[in-house]
Order: sequence, then structure tokens, then C-alpha cells
Amino acid sequence: MNANAKTIHWLGAGLASVPGIRRLIAKDYPLKLWERDLDKAILATRGLAGQFEICEATDGALEATIRAGDIVVSMLPASFHPAIAQLCLECGAHFVSSSYIGPDMQALHDAAREKGLVLINEVGLDPGIDHLLAHLLMDDYRKSSHFDPSNNHDFQSYCGGFPAIANDFKYKFSWSPLGVLKALKSPARAIQDGRETVIERPWDAVEDYPIELASGFETFQSYPNRDSLPFMAEYGIGEDWNVTRFVRGTLRLAGWSEAWADIFKTIETTHSENDDAELAQLSDRLWADHAYHEGEWDRVVMSVELKVTRNGQTLWHKAKSLDSYGTNQASAMGRLVSIPVSLAVEAICHDELAAGVQAAPHHPAVIRSWLETIAEHGDMIHHADYCLKARMEAAE
Repeated sequence: MNANAKTIHWLGAGLASVPGIRRLIAKDYPLKLWERDLDKAILATRGLAGQFEICEATDGALEATIRAGDIVVSMLPASFHPAIAQLCLECGAHFVSSSYIGPDMQALHDAAREKGLVLINEVGLDPGIDHLLAHLLMDDYRKSSHFDPSNNHDFQSYCGGFPAIANDFKYKFSWSPLGVLKALKSPARAIQDGRETVIERPWDAVEDYPIELASGFETFQSYPNRDSLPFMAEYGIGEDWNVTRFVRGTLRLAGWSEAWADIFKTIETTHSENDDAELAQLSDRLWADHAYHEGEWDRVVMSVELKVTRNGQTLWHKAKSLDSYGTNQASAMGRLVSIPVSLAVEAICHDELAAGVQAAPHHPAVIRSWLETIAEHGDMIHHADYCLKARMEAAE
């Protein structure tokens, strides 16, 4: 038994939760798994022994059970998180999610800090592992002899999940496609060619993007998503830095934009007053045609890259990438989302996090420890130093 463990309330036993749930139970943390579909919860914990309990998520049940010092993990849709975090504040409990920190969540920071409670978000895959890799890259660059804010800085961070064996559609869905469709309909903001740019239609910004993986180079398609700019400060890029590009975005298999051409036309022609209904109809069709089959393996690829130049000369150029496949035990997406979430839970259990609203950890030693645990579950980070390779090739 872990004597210091607090009671963990894990909300949701979907595919993106199972590896993290099983890891915490196997380490003997007291855990209550809340789920409306009890069969799903039973399947998620099958074969395990430990301090866990399956709880039916009926109205009011969670509120009646939480105690001060507990930890609530929400793997529910992001729209639920602010209300659950508010409940945690009222009950004196900590909160963990893998979702982005929105204004409603950020507004709880002062109250959480005053009560000594941790509300940590963005500790999944993307956002989550991408933050860890970006922080390591930035720390490495700052410590290098080439560090100078007046250099030209080109930062790109992309992540995507797709079938391990590519289909003609170049994609498959693990859950409702509606979220993907709404994201495509949302404008993105990034730094491109040294200036702030708004990308109204992400598919118009699709570019080929070669990535050095452990198996060698492979070319994918990439495009910006959401608003990249707030993460410049998160990664320690000051206002005095010369930034030629700063993009966080989505990765897709080569040929995806061509395979999705009809989808883009449909999204583009939906009328604002009927958006939800029209996109829901399209979502239902895509779910019927392109959902993962039982036992079908997925693949996740991530790349975080920083290139630093001056007067046309490359001074510093490194990247960190991830290329993971599903197994019979767990999908790649499930591992890479929920294992970092479980690490955040452990960090709270051991009082390793400051109070308040926060994202994934910044400290290099903590990040390396997290990445070691992630690697133990089969997901290794590949490190590429392009300047070193260029020097070695020149010497041969």
C-alpha cells in the first residue's frame, strides 16, 4: 500500500483512460472509478486486484463522496471541467485533466492557491507530452553557446493519431468525429514569416512535413490549429525574441488533404445557424464509415522542433519525436494520454506540485523522470541533433 496516497476519483473509463487507471491501481493507490456504463468500468479493471472501487456516476453521487485532500481526475469532455474543478474547490480536493486550460479554468487560480489545491491540466498527449518536449528543447537551447534572443527562431510542434495501417481515407476515429470537424471549422493563429497570422481555414495551410523518426525520415502533412501564441510565453520565449515561426498544430498521414477534400467542402458550406445539426449529421456518417474496428491498432506521431539561424546560417537545430503503435493491451492514444495523467496524480499524492491552476511541469529533471516512465510503457522519445549530424557528415 502507498501510505501517502490520497483517494483518487477517476471520472470516465473510456479508451483514453484505461492504461492510466490500471497503472494507478497496480501501484496500490486507492481509486474510485466513476462511470455511467458499469460494464465499461468492469472491463477497464478486469484482472486487477487492489484498492479500487467501481462507482455508478449517478447525479449527486460524486459530490457526496469527495473528501478534503482527494484527487478528482476528469476524463470527461472539456466542457465539464470548470464545474468539476469548482466542485473540487468547494470540497477541498485537487483536480487533474488532460484538456487545455480555458478562461473559466484559469479564473480559479487564485482561489485554488489560497486553499493550497492543485488544479493541473494539459497533462495528456497534446496538450501534455508536447509541452514536456518543448520545455526540454528550450532548456537545451538556452544553455547552449548559441543562445541569443536576436537569432531567428523557427519553432514547430505537431501531433496526430491515425491508423497503424493507412486506409484510403488516411484516418480513423476512436470516438465521435464531431470534435475533429468543429476544430477544422475553427480559425487558427500562429507566427509565420515573422508575423502574426490568422488561418481561417486550416486545410488551406496544409504543408508536407518530414520528420526524423527512430525508423528514419517520413513525410506527413501538417497544419496549424487553435491559438499557438499563448504558448510562446509558456515555453519561455520572451517578447524580445526574434521569432520567424511559432506553430503548434496537427499531423496527418501523407495524402490526407486529398482524401478529405469533400469533407472540407461540406464544412465550408455549412451555414452558421445550422452548424451543429449539419456537422452532427456528417459526424454520424463518418463514425459509421471510418471508426476503428475492435482489435485494430492505431499509431501516434509527434514532433517538436526548434531551428535557430542567423544571416542564413543554421546555428542550432534539434527535434524530439515520438512514433508509437497500439498493442493488444492498449491503444497508443490511450497510453499517451492517460499515463501522463497518472503521473500528474502521483505528483499530487507526493506533494510535488505547487497550488493553483497549471499545465504540464517545466522542470527538466521532472520532465525526464516522466519521460522515463512513459518509455517503460513502450513509448520512446527520439532525439535528433541536425547540426551535430551535419558536422559529422562534413568530417567524413
